Amino acid sequence: MQTIMLANNKKVVLILETLEKGIDTLNAPVITLMAKNHHSPYRLLIATLLSLRTKDETTHVAASKLFSRAPDPPSLLLMDHKEIERLIYPVGFYKKKAKLILKITRILIEKYGGQVPNDEKTLLNLPGVGRKTAMLILGKAFGVPSICVDTHVHRISNRLGLVTSKTPEKTEEILKAIAPKEYWITLNDHFVALGQTICRPTSPKCSICLVAHLCPKINVIRSR
Repeated sequence: MQTIMLANNKKVVLILETLEKGIDTLNAPVITLMAKNHHSPYRLLIATLLSLRTKDETTHVAASKLFSRAPDPPSLLLMDHKEIERLIYPVGFYKKKAKLILKITRILIEKYGGQVPNDEKTLLNLPGVGRKTAMLILGKAFGVPSICVDTHVHRISNRLGLVTSKTPEKTEEILKAIAPKEYWITLNDHFVALGQTICRPTSPKCSICLVAHLCPKINVIRSR
């Protein structure tokens, strides 16, 4: 077991360093781009909630429209959920998300002075904030070492043979054991970018993949 862990430790570092060199050829996730442009933790949190079950292009447009009207918690509370719905449409479940955004914003103002908490437990206690969202915010908004395991990270980690896991939670646990902490935050960036453009669930573009030579293509039935 120790030998396998050590081999995977070296492999995940090589994969991430290879992806880092070619990152300009991939599309960075929208939250990553927002973080690089120094958006506030509040905007990153709201944009992350908008992004759930929604394509990045749609999230970017919706978040831009919303933040042009409500750049901070106090200004957002001046709107009702119907106005928020119109601004964030057509993100997935936009009606539920409009109400959720209002609820979270009210909690942030009433309990935390309008600031997004920077600890895992408090973030997870916010309505609608699951582990994936909390880990992403800790990493992107506050620089806290964390691994955000979404559908891309879970799928690609298994496909690359780095983990053998059926749940995102188990995937996160294994990745934390094999990946050096300094790579934790960027792991999500690179795997999501790879998953959105090349390593898709079906018919992945293995012929142009930057890390094809490191991939055993586990459960890949047909590739291009």
